[in-house]
Amino acid sequence: MDFFWWLLWIFWFTAYIYVVIVVITDLFRDEELNGWLKALWIIALVFVPFLTALVYVIARGRGMAERARARYATAPEVDDYRPAASASPADDIAKAKALLDAGSITQGEFEALKSKALGNQYFGA
Repeated sequence: MDFFWWLLWIFWFTAYIYVVIVVITDLFRDEELNGWLKALWIIALVFVPFLTALVYVIARGRGMAERARARYATAPEVDDYRPAASASPADDIAKAKALLDAGSITQGEFEALKSKALGNQYFGA
């Protein structure tokens, strides 16, 4: 039975630490709140932690969600990258062929440049 209560306290403590971190992160993300009010919230979190976190989430919860949504809305999507074909693929391939003939690049590098000029994704060999 002691183990159960120990696990329960660990769970609640972890959840509380998470809420405090979210509150502090939101405080520093909020551009409308001035520095003195941010400092006041932090001081209140130190001296009356549970009550301050609860009041913060109740009073500023909607703003927290809006700031989080705005942060993720501006994040770039990296996994949707598709290479575009070159404006003049024939010229790019001709330049790459000249480099290959001069011995400046290998056959594999030529194939990669040709694939890139045509707009294909080249994964290399």
